[in-house]
This record gives sequence, C-alpha cells and structure tokens, in this order.
Amino acid sequence: MSTLSKQKVFTLGFQHLLAMYAGAIAVPLIVGAALQLNETQMAYLIAADMFTCGLATLLQAMRTRFFGSGLPVVLGCTFTAVSPLIAIASSSNLATAYGAIIISGLFVVLAAPLYGKLLKFFPTIVTGSVVTIIGLSLIPVAMNNAAGGQGSASYGDPKNLILALVTLVVILLVNRFATGFLRAVSVLVGLVAGTVVAYAMGIVDFSPVGDASFVSIAQPFYFGTPEIGITAIVTMIIVNIVSMVESTGVYLAVGKATDQKVEQKQIVGGLRSEGLAIMLGGIFNAFPYTAFSQNVGLLSLTKVKTRNVIFAAGGMMVVLGMLPKLAALTTVIPSAVLGGAMIVMFGSVAVSGISILSEVNLRKDGNLLIAACSIAVGLGSATVPQMFDQLPDFAKMLLQNGIVSGSITAIVLNLFLSRSKSEPANVEQQQAA
Repeated sequence: MSTLSKQKVFTLGFQHLLAMYAGAIAVPLIVGAALQLNETQMAYLIAADMFTCGLATLLQAMRTRFFGSGLPVVLGCTFTAVSPLIAIASSSNLATAYGAIIISGLFVVLAAPLYGKLLKFFPTIVTGSVVTIIGLSLIPVAMNNAAGGQGSASYGDPKNLILALVTLVVILLVNRFATGFLRAVSVLVGLVAGTVVAYAMGIVDFSPVGDASFVSIAQPFYFGTPEIGITAIVTMIIVNIVSMVESTGVYLAVGKATDQKVEQKQIVGGLRSEGLAIMLGGIFNAFPYTAFSQNVGLLSLTKVKTRNVIFAAGGMMVVLGMLPKLAALTTVIPSAVLGGAMIVMFGSVAVSGISILSEVNLRKDGNLLIAACSIAVGLGSATVPQMFDQLPDFAKMLLQNGIVSGSITAIVLNLFLSRSKSEPANVEQQQAA
C-alpha cells in the first residue's frame, strides 16, 4: 500500500483499537469486581488501564538504542496477572500488589538482554508451532464472543449467532470485492455493520455512555503508596516471565505477518519497553502489560506494515483513557459482533503459523513430533485449563496458559529430538545492546 494519508492512518489505528479494546477492559472489570471496588474506583481503573495501554503501545512501537522493538505491536494488560493480582490484593492490599508490579517491571527491563540470548532455542519449527498455538488458542475466545460472551444470560441466543455471522460475512465480502484502503479496513466495516444490525434488533445499549464521566486524569498511586511484599514480588516476576515468553511468540508472529526479519535486538528492546510499561502500570495503578496477539491477525489481513498506524492507535488509547465518555462509546459493540470479527483475525494468526511450518521438513529430525506435541499441549491447555486446577499456583500459572505451555513443550522437544542445528526463524542472532 502506498503512503497513507493521516485520515487513513487514523482509521486503521481505530480498527486496531477496536480489536484490542474488549480484551483490554476485561481485566479491570474482572479484577475490580473480584475486589468489590465501588463505581468510582472501577471507572478510574478502566480509564487508567486504557491510558497506560496507550503509553505502553507507544513505548513498544518506537525504536531507540535501548527501548522499543520498532514493530507494529499493540500492548495490553495480560490475563496471566488476573488471578495473582486478586490473590495478592485479597490477602494483603492493592498497594502491595502495585509495589510488586513496579519491581517486577524493573526485573523485566534488567533481564531482557539475558533473555535475548535464549532466542537460539526458537528455530523455525518452534516459531511455527508457537504462532500456530497463538492463533488456535484464541479461537475459543472468538467463538465464546460470537455466542454472546461466556457467562452471559444470552449465551448461544440465535440473535447473537446471526450478528456474528453478519459481521463475518461483511468482512469476507469486503475482502472479496473491495480493493486498497477499504479492503484494509474490512474488519472495521464489519464491526460497524454488525453494530448497526444489532441496534436495529434492539441489542445495543447506550446507557454506559450516559453514565460515564467526561474527563478522567490518571494519577500516580491512586490506591495508595506502593508497599513491599516479598511473596507478592516473586509472584509478579513469575507472571512477567510468562508474559516475556508470550510476547516473544507475538513478535515472531508479527514478523511473519509483515514479511520482515525480527532481530534479537528488537526483541530485547521490545521486552525492555514492556518492562517499562509494567512499571507505569504499577505507578498509575493499572496492570502489567504484554504484547497483544489479538492484533496480529489484523496485520495479516490489512498487509499494512507501517508503525504510524500503531502510533495512532496508542495515541487514541491515551485520549480514551482521559475521556471516559468517549471510551464508553466503544463498549456498545456487542460481544457477538466482536466474535464474528475475531474468527477472521484469530484464524489468520493460526494460518500464519501453518505457513511457517510449511517451510520445515516435517519428516526430518523429529520435527513432526515437535509440532504435533507442542500444538496439542498448547491448545489443550488453553481449552481445558481446569485439568491443572489441583496443581500448585506456580505450576497452574505456567500450564494454564496455552501459549506458554506450548512454547515450553516446543523448546524442550526441539532440544531432545532435533539432531541438526537449525537457525532461528525470523531472528538475527545479533548481540543485544
């Protein structure tokens, strides 16, 4: 695509914002409800989260000597942190939880170069398996949303299925018959069309817009001065190590989606920015942040590689974090409509992984077993996480995350089953700064 105008950059950025918004606000909603926060505190938590999501995304997309990957990656709060945060805040207080988040973010900044040296354990067979796992493990999320949202009273209602189908069909039709920019924003067109149909069906509820305040400024230490708790710090460090593995898979998936080679230095810089974003999350009383796999599918569909779109999305998140009433407008999109769009996006990620695996000789060096077992373990962990419920919390944290359990399986099996030395896919083994 030729040079994009400011209007096109804004529209593409808004499309990325909508793709990640539901996942971004889900974490504060879950955590706030579990800790029984009042309406004022909940409103602050959501606004601060969106504000910090924007800052985190801007930090990630830039590229300086020490910070930023320079990749079109969107950051959002990690679901891995939900249970640990609730447990820490319930047993002590939120101040202890945020103290742990700040220190664990510093750990990520300092540990990123050492982690970068481990990228030799991500050859093509591992990368392809991990990217495939990312896509496949997200598909159940898409289907649950298409049915109306897991746990909702209208789950499986035919109206929800119709809305998801309408959204999906519109996206497919735009991709089939449109060209250029309109084709690039097919997901946005589908979301708008699905929401209009939902409004005609009487499903869209604008009351959250009326209830939201006009302006909200994120303020440091809203829930109190951070406190130190050793157990809480160790727990959050483990959470963020899990996120580092998850983010690495996303970086490599983005490299495949945008046809570029991802260097070791970019991954290290990206993880440093992630650590800085986690620290900001602690300071503004938001959450730990990680690379969002939800947006990789959009890159595959739009073929737009410019970081300007991600900078625009990050800027919009910052503005939405300060204007809750405007942010509330994006929440009126029904879950079923989002689910219809997610089917296309998440499926695209899985196909990108399959494309990487197609570059590998699966009959050689145990590659078939590496891919088969890692994908099976990753998808199984993502869809049946309750199988690990009786394990210690640390093991549950690792194994209930399909991306992490699948990645670890792929790395370990590659070490034991691969007989030949293979170069990492999409990763230049350069010394990190």
